[in-house]
Amino acid sequence: MSTNQLLIIDDDAGLTEMLGEYLAAEGIRLTAARTGVQGLRDAERNDYDLIILDVMLPGLSGFEVLSRLRESGSRTPILMLTARGDDVDRIVGLEMGADDYLPKPFNPRELVARIKAVLRRSSAELAEEPVDVELGPLRAQYQRREAWLGDTPLNLTNAEFIVLYKLMSSAGKVVSRETLTREALGRQLLPDDRSLDTHVSNLRKKIADASDTELRIRSIRGSGYVLAPPET
Repeated sequence: MSTNQLLIIDDDAGLTEMLGEYLAAEGIRLTAARTGVQGLRDAERNDYDLIILDVMLPGLSGFEVLSRLRESGSRTPILMLTARGDDVDRIVGLEMGADDYLPKPFNPRELVARIKAVLRRSSAELAEEPVDVELGPLRAQYQRREAWLGDTPLNLTNAEFIVLYKLMSSAGKVVSRETLTREALGRQLLPDDRSLDTHVSNLRKKIADASDTELRIRSIRGSGYVLAPPET
């Protein structure tokens, strides 16, 4: 079995060393970069299973690194480390293409648990038989993690794609927030956790920007979300 390869971009040497020891015990190899420039270079040159990215970095900020990676077409899952209670950083990071976030300071075991959840989700996705789905003008290719609205490609993060895919697969039916969080983020829905809602908001914008379509992702209060198929 191959060893998972992770990259952490953070200038906190104590954190990266401690996390490396935790992950080594789990059979996971961690590479550390101390600056945004170094981290971006590493991420572009190597294939990682997950990138842990701090917002506050010397040189290029975490947001700049995230933006450049997504603009280059990278779909590697990215977990942002943000200041505790700073909702702006969290929302901006998710809107720019991060898959999840964790506020500092945190228990290292919590970060390891988040990492393992993402890796389990990725392994489960690879083990599944890929099925392409279509709904009106919307198409999604599971194996390639790509979606189109008519002839227009939708530039989605991995988490956004999985949310869309699950909603398309259950078109017209409500999919709970708990299910979408587990499938897209690889973890349980936490109290006051708005990560999923931000991903759904991003999806709505991208669908609306791509075409004037009747497809709508609707919020069902107290339940979840439903992708309404176009009326015939």
